[in-house]
Amino acid sequence: MKRFLLLVILVISTILISGCTNHEPTDGRNYRQDMRDFVQGISAFAKGIKPKFIVIPQNGHELITENGEKTGPPAMNYLNAIDGVGREDLFYGYEQDNVATPESERDYMVAFMNIAESNGIEVLVIDYCWTQSFIDDSYNRSAARGYMSFAADHRKLDNIPSYPVDPYNVNANDITSLSEAKNFLQLLNPGSYTTKEDFLNAIRNTDYDMVIIDLFYDGSEQLNPTDVALLKVKANGGARLVIAYMSIGEAEDYRYYWKAEWKTNPPSWLAEENLNWPGNYKVRYWNEDWQNIIYGNNDSYLRKILDAGFDGVYLDIIDAFEYFEVN
Repeated sequence: MKRFLLLVILVISTILISGCTNHEPTDGRNYRQDMRDFVQGISAFAKGIKPKFIVIPQNGHELITENGEKTGPPAMNYLNAIDGVGREDLFYGYEQDNVATPESERDYMVAFMNIAESNGIEVLVIDYCWTQSFIDDSYNRSAARGYMSFAADHRKLDNIPSYPVDPYNVNANDITSLSEAKNFLQLLNPGSYTTKEDFLNAIRNTDYDMVIIDLFYDGSEQLNPTDVALLKVKANGGARLVIAYMSIGEAEDYRYYWKAEWKTNPPSWLAEENLNWPGNYKVRYWNEDWQNIIYGNNDSYLRKILDAGFDGVYLDIIDAFEYFEVN
């Protein structure tokens, strides 16, 4: 009888454990709210200095609702802190580049994007494809939903695509807000350009309404206010927005803030290396020391972006909460 009762208890325990949602932290932290708080702090700091500064987190779409479900109530404090949301692989590239995203995954992500749109948040789609019919389909699918999109033919985001010849919905309008932009370019890796001047000139000769680039040319040379100002004019004469990329969910060992001794004696906030992206390390992003590197003071990464004259910031590795929920 005791054996039978023990068996019943074990079975019930197993059912209860397996019934828990896979995003419930085991240590009591709410990693999703930690990331919302981080983004909201970044936004408050930036907009306190430059009220029209644009804040766009990429991925981590579950943060859009309070419970992380597509039918959940919108997380309004988070949504009120941001201006746009980026979503990679929405229509192409989720499982493999140049392959359509599975319908179930696409529809799941679209549900969150529609919540963002209905709350005044602009959606930026980055698809990865190079077949011309797929590129056309990517742009058309986004446009049909009111999203702005960029079809990248290199996942490394190291080139200006040759197709289409002109940006989708090209125009000569003066773009002064995110809602006015009809297209954008994301060019994060300038390695294919010989010099900084070649890189900047390549962008200047385009008619994209908005460009997303790194604060640093080739990881080391910081762009100055003159560099950024020159990029704010499209080739056709219209004004455009220039947005700086910044990773907040991982530390990168080529950044100005990196210290060589961290490889052998890491700070408490530094976690393991991302094996898919060597040199990138997971961070305990809720840690005050890490956040002080990112924003909140005159030596912070965000302050450098503001001082360089960028119109906004594009925040990456927002979905870092997924790593900590299972590790």
